Amino acid sequence: MIKRRKRSSNTLQDRLVWQAASLLLAYPDAEHAERIQTAARLLDHVTGEPRRLLGETVVGLSLPSPMQLQQSYVETFDLQKRCTMLLTYWTAGDTRNRGAQMVEFTQTYRGAGVEVPKGEAPDHLPVVLEFAATVDAEQGRRLLTKYRVPINVLRQALIDAGSAYVGAVSAVSATLPLAVVGETQRLLSSGPPAEAVGLEPFQLTVPPRRIQEGV
Repeated sequence: MIKRRKRSSNTLQDRLVWQAASLLLAYPDAEHAERIQTAARLLDHVTGEPRRLLGETVVGLSLPSPMQLQQSYVETFDLQKRCTMLLTYWTAGDTRNRGAQMVEFTQTYRGAGVEVPKGEAPDHLPVVLEFAATVDAEQGRRLLTKYRVPINVLRQALIDAGSAYVGAVSAVSATLPLAVVGETQRLLSSGPPAEAVGLEPFQLTVPPRRIQEGV
């Protein structure tokens, strides 16, 4: 049974939330300070709980040094699979089915007239968020809603890790319907699907560490 979250149909606010979250979840490279400033400006047009949650991440990512941010990012998203931002990992695991699921993302982008940024995984959460925010809100929302359980798994993993990034992911979750009761905890406990016996596993794509401007 899927619980419905009471929410407004304010697509503009949702797009602002998605864009801000995409900026905040990008790898903290030389453009990090500029992205933080842009995200902070977007919050001037966001209200309610999403504004508070995004604001927490803005503050949390403004205080550490660049080296500390980079180290934390790698330790969080690259070295802990339970914190991966690759959405199909939790629905297909390291199996060949994951490749088929990623095709849906690529085809959705191409259907809207854009290509996946070079060097990026199509199911990487910041890429999906930027697509939903700047290209096609309807199709972007469809993908985010379909993968809301993996997004909630990531959110819970970040909560457990005490990560500054949890506010950004929580704000995204607030724009989506509530997931099936218990599904998030089930995935956290059991992990992603395993490859069937006798099949070669699909290799997990290394999460990209930088989000290009635009999708």
